Amino acid sequence: MQVIIVTDYEEMSDRAAGIVTEAVRRKPDVVLGLATGSTPEGLYAKLVQAHKEDGLDFSRVVTFNLDEYVDLPPDHPQGYRYFMNEHLFNHVNIDVANTHVPDGRAECLSSQCERYEQMIRDAGGIELQVLGIGRDGHVAFNEPGTSLGSGTHITALTRETIEDNSRFFDSPDDVPRFAITMGIGSILQARRCIFMATGANKADAVKAALEGPVTATVTASALQMHPDTVAIVDEAAAAKLDLLDFYRWQQDNWDRIADRL
Repeated sequence: MQVIIVTDYEEMSDRAAGIVTEAVRRKPDVVLGLATGSTPEGLYAKLVQAHKEDGLDFSRVVTFNLDEYVDLPPDHPQGYRYFMNEHLFNHVNIDVANTHVPDGRAECLSSQCERYEQMIRDAGGIELQVLGIGRDGHVAFNEPGTSLGSGTHITALTRETIEDNSRFFDSPDDVPRFAITMGIGSILQARRCIFMATGANKADAVKAALEGPVTATVTASALQMHPDTVAIVDEAAAAKLDLLDFYRWQQDNWDRIADRL
């Protein structure tokens, strides 16, 4: 895993946007895995900017989102289809038919899970997956205790996740109790992952994910087993890392061999 320490949220968003932009320019029909929440908002804003100012072309890009609440309609302001439309899709030249978000209103949720996995396979697999992390170390809606080999599945949300997400709803009682999510096994099949974290409230989770044991109680720790993950973490979120000095040294010296990689 390559760990990049940045100053703040703005720099984290810049670095992540650079990786995504390069992937789109290199392969115009790239398959992207996308996340929602406050962490990737800056990344999406910079992609919109690159489209409007530099002509970044999304016309052939295919996307798959990590997750969606069960039973929220696609036009619900807190639904993830709505989020993606507002922050990215409505502002670039992407074909809406090429954008995919799990259908949390499907009559048979288990069939929707199987169908979503098949759609990803039919697209050739996810080439670049964007990820954040929850305070308890979960990634997507893979709550503590989720199998590290799991595919797309239905999950109950923990009290902590409901509490964290309640700021987006009128009250905690309005937060859905279930979600449909790509599993850890699904995520690990992506060819490359970008893991982003910012803020002191994520420091314990980042420490557990990047340097702790690989365990289902911290599902993001499974990324340690991924062959090509870039972790972009700001100073506050990186504060508890034991190997912080090494990560900085590695980052400072990487350019010496970058052209030979």
